[in-house]
Formats: sequence, structure tokens, C-alpha cells
Amino acid sequence: MEWLRAAAARVAGGHAKVLITGESGVGKDLVARFIHARSPRASRAFVALNCAGISETLLESELFGHVRGSFTGAHRDKIGLFQLADKGTVFLDEVGEMSLRMQALLLRFLENGEVKPVGSDRVSAKVDVRVIAATNRNLADLVARGLFREDLMYRIMVVHLEVPPLRNRREDIPVLVSHIIERGSLALELSADALSALEAYHWPGNVRELQNLIEQLAWLHGGGHIDVKDLPGHLVASASGGLVPSRERRKRVADHLYEGLATGTCSFWEHIYPMFINRDITRADIMAIVRQALLETSGNYRAVLQVLGMPPNDYKRFLNFLSTHSCNVDFREFRSGRASRERPMDPPFTIATFVEAGTRARTTARAN
Repeated sequence: MEWLRAAAARVAGGHAKVLITGESGVGKDLVARFIHARSPRASRAFVALNCAGISETLLESELFGHVRGSFTGAHRDKIGLFQLADKGTVFLDEVGEMSLRMQALLLRFLENGEVKPVGSDRVSAKVDVRVIAATNRNLADLVARGLFREDLMYRIMVVHLEVPPLRNRREDIPVLVSHIIERGSLALELSADALSALEAYHWPGNVRELQNLIEQLAWLHGGGHIDVKDLPGHLVASASGGLVPSRERRKRVADHLYEGLATGTCSFWEHIYPMFINRDITRADIMAIVRQALLETSGNYRAVLQVLGMPPNDYKRFLNFLSTHSCNVDFREFRSGRASRERPMDPPFTIATFVEAGTRARTTARAN
């Protein structure tokens, strides 16, 4: 982390494009803000955009702007983020989730700095913007699979900074806990045994998971002294060797979430949807879940709701969600029998990991 901080400080003094990689929750956005705050552009705008949480059409409009009447709902001209951040910094989080078309548009902008709004036939401005991108995916692997442009990868990866996962810097955990408690003015004190359990845990959600846990303890236990018995059961079990999470979480989480939905252990709107909005899972994970459900229903989208444990009247809401976030999966290949069933994977953790905290919170609330 000291090396990363020093490298980021050196990079900040120039104008080179930066790619920040690392697992979800490690703090890639904080590194981007650190670079901007110490750069010659610090007095100008810092604009952040999550590419995974917005559809392709809206993403293009957000970045480049649009003219009135260019699409349904475009009631007025809108200036894009690239133009708003002129002389400043634009942070593109989850850039690996961009469609190939958007990648081409981004590449063109990085080459000439020209902004052409959606629906316009001419360039509206030429801007000077420093682009910092981040992803929790392996771009080289995406390039090999034809899902990411190789020329764009090298264009945004002038400088590559990788943020290590929390499990690789466990000595930071006590300091991070103290910082979270102090920043939130939480009346909380952890015992030495509790801190030891936190240091032994794998932290698949990294610093974000640690922050959520500390805040959860503060609310559910009303502050005070926290011992091992007050920590979530799955965390203590994992820390003591009862559960060994896989390092390949990205490859397995969709299969596990699908199992939770199919068995009724979790709810799409109560658990999966918030995880997607909070960027704990990506568009690829949602599409993998839908693909498995379509495989079970031979391409019948209405029957997918039953497989995923949703009531029939959620049909339009579900389709709108998929369309808005570009998670649609073509049903035709499943009806023709071309789709093949993937080899089932062993889940690295149980779905109780996601729902246990919510269940305890509701139980405590009813008791109070």
C-alpha cells in the first residue's frame, strides 16, 4: 500500500491516463480521487461514472451529452460529463462492462478529445480531460475472448496501478477499523479476540465489506464492547477454518446466487438487485443468472420469474430492469437447443452470507 500511494503520488503530477485494477470493494475510486487531488487539475472538476450501472444509450448520453429530440425523453439539450469536466478528471469505474460500441466511441474520444453529442451530426466541443479508468475484471482475458478492444486497453493503461485485496494486507485491518469508528463517531470498541477474528477472515468484499460490518455492529448492538460472540457466524466460521472462500469469486458467484434464488433462500429484489446497484456484482453476473434460468425454461421469459422466485406480476418490472441495465439475454438460442448447460461449480460460500445480516436486523427491530 505504501508503494501504491507513492506511485499514485508520482503519477498525479502528470497527465497520463491511468488504469486502476483490483477486486470489488478495495477502494479503486479512492485511489482515483487521490490522484486527482494531487494533480495540476485539482482545482477543476472530478466526475465519476459507474459504467456497469447504466445502459449503453444512457451511458453515451452521460458521457457525450445529447441534443433535444435525439431519443425518447430527450426534452432538452444536455451537456455530457466529458465537456463538464474540461481541464479536470473523469473517472470511469467498471470500464470492462462497456459494450464494444461504447468502447469504440471512448477510443475515438481519447484519440482526439472531440465531443459529439447523441443525435448531433457535428462535434460540439474539443476538451482536455484526464481519464482514469478502473475495473475488477481481467482486461487481457476479455480481449482474448473478443469482449474488449485491445487498442482501447493499451490506450487507457498508460499507467497501471493495482490495489491489493484486503486479505493480502491484514495488518491494515486494525487501523481501518479504528478509522471507520472514528469517522462515523461510532461508540464501538472491539476486543483483541474480535480483531484477531477479523484479521483471519478472507474478506471477499474487501474494505467495503469491513466498513459495512463495523456499521452493522454499531447499529445492531447499540455500540459498546464487541467480542467474538457478537460477530456474524459465517465470519467466525471462516476465520477459524470452517469455510474456505475461493479466490475465483467472480467466476462462481452467479452460479451460487442462482441457486439461492431457485431454492428461495434469497430474493431477487431484496438481495440481488441491491448487490447490483452497489456494484458488488456486475452486469455479467446478472446475465449469467438469466441464462441459467432461460436454460431451465427453454427460453420462456415468463417462466423465468417462477424459477427465480418472483411473482408473475413482476414480469414487466423485471424486463424493464434487464432492458435499462442492458442485461437482456436472447431467448432464441435456448428454444433451438443450441445452448449447453455449464458445468456446475461448488459455491465458495452460502447464500446465508448475504441474507443473515438482514434477517438479524429485522429480528432485532421487531424485538425493540
